[in-house]
Amino acid sequence: MSQTQKRLELHDASQGITRTITLLGTAHISKESIEEVTTLITGQKPACVAIELDEQRLAAINDPESWRKMDIIKVLREKKGFLLLANLVLSGFQRRMGANVGVKPGDEMKAAYECAKEQGIPTAMVDRPIQTTLRRAWSCNSLWGKCKLLAALLSSAFDKEEVSGEQIENLKSRSEMDSMMSEISDFMPVVKSVLIDERDRYLASHIWKAATEVSVGEAPASESGAAAGAGVLAVLGAGHLPGVEKHLVELAAGRESADTQDIDSVPPKGVGAKVAGWVIPVLIVALIAAGFYFGGRNAGAKMALDWILWNGALSAIGAVIAGAHPLVILAAFAGAPITSLCPLVGVGMLTGILQAVLCKPKVADMETLQDDVSNIKGFYKNRILRVLLVFLLSSFGSSAGTFIAGASFVGKITAFVKALFVK
Repeated sequence: MSQTQKRLELHDASQGITRTITLLGTAHISKESIEEVTTLITGQKPACVAIELDEQRLAAINDPESWRKMDIIKVLREKKGFLLLANLVLSGFQRRMGANVGVKPGDEMKAAYECAKEQGIPTAMVDRPIQTTLRRAWSCNSLWGKCKLLAALLSSAFDKEEVSGEQIENLKSRSEMDSMMSEISDFMPVVKSVLIDERDRYLASHIWKAATEVSVGEAPASESGAAAGAGVLAVLGAGHLPGVEKHLVELAAGRESADTQDIDSVPPKGVGAKVAGWVIPVLIVALIAAGFYFGGRNAGAKMALDWILWNGALSAIGAVIAGAHPLVILAAFAGAPITSLCPLVGVGMLTGILQAVLCKPKVADMETLQDDVSNIKGFYKNRILRVLLVFLLSSFGSSAGTFIAGASFVGKITAFVKALFVK
């Protein structure tokens, strides 16, 4: 058995039987992984093949034309603009790596599904939906963590480093994976927790559920106590092997629950978080009101004007950099000072939707979407990516304006108060 395979004979403490689970670690863009997956399935003929996919990603793999059905305006209205951009960047990065060895991302998972289907073997999709994972990674991060995550995504989007087939195969090596996980833990510990640790637990729980659903009464037991033909073959990224094995051992012993509801969704915002969203807007209004009170009408009016100029101008500059339609640039300038005082609506949603209406994406944009995300020129050429760029940069401009104006207001109010005491 190779270093990418791990056969586990786990005694199920709750049922008093031994369950066989084989973990097969893959590199997601590896020809060798595809061959290893199909060879193992046809040779072992497991009772079930558990695959590191969720139902949505399986549907996307089976329907490559699904991008054409995307409604960008709906995405923005549902506040999923960043999630879509992150998903596109990640898939584009994997596509570029796979292009060097003639493999598409997820081909080994698709091969596992198709091979199992040909053999008449049941399959189980055991990964957490990618949207849930990305939303948790975003919501669990601090502002600084979000900036680092965004920087990492953008750097990977435009990274042109060539990756050889040998380097890709090394991704299945334990030492290579340990090094990579260590770097992620140091740079973005929260992201590592969501992308790796939580998914290790999620994968293990659903692999274990698949194993417990396999009938063990129809086949004679082997010498080890496991039912012949009752084994589960789990196909997953090599980096998950150590963590998944650890959780499976705990699940079998009954020391861990297979319930994953606590990591299966994005926790709703509590009262404190909802209140916090209004803190900055209320503080800004209070500071401007204090300007009128302590500094007089002219000082207060100057602060109100500064708020409009800082917010509107920086948001509009962001829209200009994104190559937005002229009317969108005007909307960014006019809308940012207002939306910044209302957490329910962001200026990015306003500008993004308006950009999509004025410069409606075409079928050709859908067809080249995943290729265009890999270069700066593609972001400006592709109308869908241009919408996301307008959404992102106008939002950042408005946020920058909020902090700059807010900081200047605090300084001005402090100066007004000191002047009163001096008098």
